[in-house]
Amino acid sequence: MEPNNHNKGKKAAAEKATEWVKDGMIVGLGTGSTAYYAIQRLGTMVNEGLRIKAVASSLVSEQLARELEIHLIPLSQIDHIDLTIDGADEVDEAHNLIKGGGGALLREKILAYHSKELIIVVEEKKLVHTLGRFPLPVEVVPFAADLTVKHLADLGGTAALRQQDDTLYRTDNGNYIADCRFGEIPDPASLDIIIRTIPGVVETGLFLHHMVSRVVVGYEDGSVKY
Repeated sequence: MEPNNHNKGKKAAAEKATEWVKDGMIVGLGTGSTAYYAIQRLGTMVNEGLRIKAVASSLVSEQLARELEIHLIPLSQIDHIDLTIDGADEVDEAHNLIKGGGGALLREKILAYHSKELIIVVEEKKLVHTLGRFPLPVEVVPFAADLTVKHLADLGGTAALRQQDDTLYRTDNGNYIADCRFGEIPDPASLDIIIRTIPGVVETGLFLHHMVSRVVVGYEDGSVKY
């Protein structure tokens, strides 16, 4: 389904990122409105003769890829991903990221970890000096989730389980998302380690700069920088 918040810069950045996709690659498909445009463009390229295999980070992206006749393969059949294209909720000056606004942070991080290259596509407004304006998503198991959320808040901010349609939001993995507000995050690496020591936490939405190969930024006038 096409995103409601159509943005010329977002679309331009996503389509630019697909230029790094080459014949024979295994491609990771991200999740969210920016990734939507990249998947759409890859579908056109496949229709024009591009030969790739793909793995998806969410059921939504998987469904879109199938509709576009992009060849999907199980993760069990691969030992690496050549290139993954994904979006982000925030990108700081060092290219650390906050991801997970769309709820797919765990699967997105798994794909990113196994990718030779991770290309992040964002619109200009996602660029920040220091992470923290966007709430940090943390995926937690349902068991004792309230206790986990309490410990997250004890780190110096607020934390609340994400709601959707008057019920607790569930990820594709059956887990919950705790959206945490810590204010500015000057040291994402340290915070990531601290959060992951809490039993019940599955993964954080902090993607550190060493995972990121390139950030492609789209602007309202349709221009792109990277």
